[in-house]
Amino acid sequence: MISNAATGNAQVKSLVYVDAFVPDQGETLNQLTAAKPGSRLAVADPTTVFNIVPIPDGGGNVDLYVKQELFPEIFAAGISRTKAAQLAAGQRPLAAGTLSEASGAPAWKSIPSWDVIGTADQVIPPAEQEVMAKRADAHVTRVKAPHLSMVARPGTVTNVIISAARAR
Repeated sequence: MISNAATGNAQVKSLVYVDAFVPDQGETLNQLTAAKPGSRLAVADPTTVFNIVPIPDGGGNVDLYVKQELFPEIFAAGISRTKAAQLAAGQRPLAAGTLSEASGAPAWKSIPSWDVIGTADQVIPPAEQEVMAKRADAHVTRVKAPHLSMVARPGTVTNVIISAARAR
């Protein structure tokens, strides 16, 4: 997560979040996903949206994969069915333990930030993305797109990245 990876790195001049978590110190992804209504991943029974795969020698941790039949509507609504199916098949897992891990000191407190918010995001509710972006004093760009706005609206995302790079 760039919020933690960039902390204390003098080479990082700006941060760009794209349909992303912008956590403060101590917050978890589980907390932020459920903070506002609208996430299709904030469910009581994770097996309804995730395939759960044990991690060999993972100390009891498991990998989570969004069910392929749900991935297109949750992550890629509005993207072509072919592309959404490719994205579903090629998704990388998320270690379940990551969801409850507390965030460290956030870089956005000292590094200027930009945030692209997909207004049709069903992973991280746009209302929560707005709260996080405001807290980080980020330059916000809203785009009519699902969670994968970098796929749905690559030109907009590219322009935000270029703006952030030129800002310093």
